[in-house]
Amino acid sequence: MTLTTALITFAVCSLIIVAAGTALAWCGDAIAELTGFGRLLVGSILIAGATSLPELVVDITAIRNNMPDLAVGDLFGSSLMNLLILASLDWIYHSARRAFSRESMGHALSAMAGILTTSLVIFGIAAGSRLGGITLGGIAPTLWLVGIAYLFGVRLIFRDQQLARQDHHETPTPLAAEAVPSMSLRTAIIGFVAAAGVIVLVGPSLSISAGVIADQSGLGRTFVGTTLVALTTSLPELVASIVAVRMGAFDLAAGNIFGSNAFNMLLLLPLDALYPGSLLASVSPDHIVTGAAAVIVTSVAVIGQLYGETKRQRVIDPDAILVIALILAALYVLYILGQQQG
Repeated sequence: MTLTTALITFAVCSLIIVAAGTALAWCGDAIAELTGFGRLLVGSILIAGATSLPELVVDITAIRNNMPDLAVGDLFGSSLMNLLILASLDWIYHSARRAFSRESMGHALSAMAGILTTSLVIFGIAAGSRLGGITLGGIAPTLWLVGIAYLFGVRLIFRDQQLARQDHHETPTPLAAEAVPSMSLRTAIIGFVAAAGVIVLVGPSLSISAGVIADQSGLGRTFVGTTLVALTTSLPELVASIVAVRMGAFDLAAGNIFGSNAFNMLLLLPLDALYPGSLLASVSPDHIVTGAAAVIVTSVAVIGQLYGETKRQRVIDPDAILVIALILAALYVLYILGQQQG
C-alpha cells in the first residue's frame, strides 16, 4: 500500500467510523431510555464494548503476527487517549454535569473498575516473568482476576442504577419531562448492532492504513506509531462521546470512556488465550509506565468527582486541565523512553 492509498483509506475509514459512532450514540441513548437501564449503565457496558471492538480486531491480528507488545501497547495507549478525549470534551463543552465534579460521582464506580483492572494487568506484567509464565486454561491467573473484577464492577454499576431509579420513582419531579426516544426498541437494537458491525469491519483497515502512514512518512512504529494506532482505535469513542455530549447525554459519554478503559483490560483474556504461552510474561516491562499513567490520571479524575469545591484553580485543582496536563506529561515520558531505546 502506497502512502497516498493509505491516506485515502484512512480518510474514508474515518468518515465511516464517524457515521457508525454517531449511530451508536443515538441508538444507545434510545436503548437506555426505552429499557430503563440508564445512560450510565448503557454507556459503561454496551457502548463501551462496541467502541472497543477495533482494539480487539487489531490486537488479535497483532497476536497472530507475534507482536504482543503492539497489542498490549495499543490497549494501554487507548486508555490514555480515551481519558484525553473525556477531559478535552469536558473542558471544551463546559457541560452542566462535568466529568470532574460532584454531579458526576456516579461515574466513579466505572472509573474505579478501570483502575482496578488496569492495576491487576500492571501487576501481571511485573510478576509474570518471575512466576515462570504460569497459565490456567491458557490464560494468566492475573487476567482471570481481571475478568472477575470487571464482572464485579458491572454488578456494582447495575445495582447503583437500580437504586438511583428507585430514588427517582420515590421522589418524582413533575416539571422534569422524560425524553421520549424517536425510535422503537427493536429499531434501536438493530441500529446498534449494525453500527457495531460496521466498526468491526472498518477498524482493521483504519489501523493498517495508520501503520503504513507511520512507516512511509518516516515516523516509525515506536512512540508516534503506537500513539497513532491507539488514537485511531479510539476514534469510535471520540465520535460517540462527542455526539452524546451534543445530545445532552453526558452520562452516556462519560460511561463510554470509563467503561471502555475497563473493557480494554478485559480484552487481554481472549488475546492471552490466542497467544502461545503467557502474554503478560512476554511483553516489555515498559508497558508498566503507560499502565501506571492511566491509573494515575483516572485516580485524579475520581478525586475531581469527589472534590466539593465549585470554583477551581486551573492546573492545581483536580479538573479537566490537570488531567490533560498529566496525560501530555505521560506521553512525553513515553517519548523519552522510546528515544533512549532507539
